[in-house]
Amino acid sequence: MPQTVKGVISRSKGADVEVVDVVVPDPGPGEAVVKIETCGVCHTDLHYREGGINDDYPFLLGHEAAGYVEAVGEGVTEVEPGDFVILNWRAVCGQCRACAKGKPWYCFNTHNATQKMTLTDGTELTPALGIGAFIEKTLVAAGQCTKVPEADAAAVGLLGCGVMAGFGAAVNTGGVGRGDSIAVIGCGGVGNAAIAGAKVAGATTIIAVDVSDAKLEQAKHFGATHTVNSTHTDAVEAIRSLTDGNGADVVVEAVGRPETYEQAFYARDLAGTVVLVGVPTPDQQVTLPMIEIFGRGGSLKSSWYGDCLPSRDFPMLVDLYKQGRFDLDAFVSERIGLGDVEAAFDKMHAGEVLRSVVEL
Repeated sequence: MPQTVKGVISRSKGADVEVVDVVVPDPGPGEAVVKIETCGVCHTDLHYREGGINDDYPFLLGHEAAGYVEAVGEGVTEVEPGDFVILNWRAVCGQCRACAKGKPWYCFNTHNATQKMTLTDGTELTPALGIGAFIEKTLVAAGQCTKVPEADAAAVGLLGCGVMAGFGAAVNTGGVGRGDSIAVIGCGGVGNAAIAGAKVAGATTIIAVDVSDAKLEQAKHFGATHTVNSTHTDAVEAIRSLTDGNGADVVVEAVGRPETYEQAFYARDLAGTVVLVGVPTPDQQVTLPMIEIFGRGGSLKSSWYGDCLPSRDFPMLVDLYKQGRFDLDAFVSERIGLGDVEAAFDKMHAGEVLRSVVEL
């Protein structure tokens, strides 16, 4: 029987979010209903509210979440009621050409729940990234549920988006490893996750670059061995000077702007790797001399969701967290209620928090 629960929606472009009643249907074939425990407030949710993704209003916001499976539909074998899960927004199909090549993190046919959650008047909602988790219970494709060892949901739920994106940008996409040098430009939640990932992977020189001294201090906690405030110092020259004049083996750009991408390009070593994980706007462009692209060698990569495979990466990272080797607690700046999401957007925009986490 369908359930009516409280959830946070964006009704129109730029308007403040609202807490409303949402109707959640029983799970159909391949679907699951998840009782949400926590959901992080991610910048992508603000993009939805501002019309930066599409205009399929009203949106049911929230996607960086953890909770317990309450019910599953026909044919579901991945999870069962009672499982503690982290939600992911790329449920791989297992059959497309990327999956067939053994690279399911590039899956070209990811899927979401078929049924729609609605307002009480029948208006269909568009769930953010196919999840919609600022809600007491949500309907997702069962493949979007990744079973993990039980842990603090506020911490491990962040693996559902931002922390996984940053960790994966350094480790999965950038391939940073023992003894490597890495520079991370932009030390918000994603950038700090890249720093933490580099530390776990064994990088010995980890350079944090930002315009905020407060963020750079925070980056030290996550594993930065050196910090550069790029408002006072040329970031490229500073990174080179900290790497024997060579540049870093891997440079992660976690801002998504042309000027910081150019810094990343010139701050890498010959045959080094640049990883773009910061999300640019559609109008932004970067211009680089082709002879520099050719002559420097190496790789220019983008990282989408940290090139992660949730079934592989989420349980491993939860284990590292429980062992005390990956400090997910440090990403949780505050714990809030459903009615505090709009204020959390303001704090995020002002750079006051790494993550506000809604607890239900």
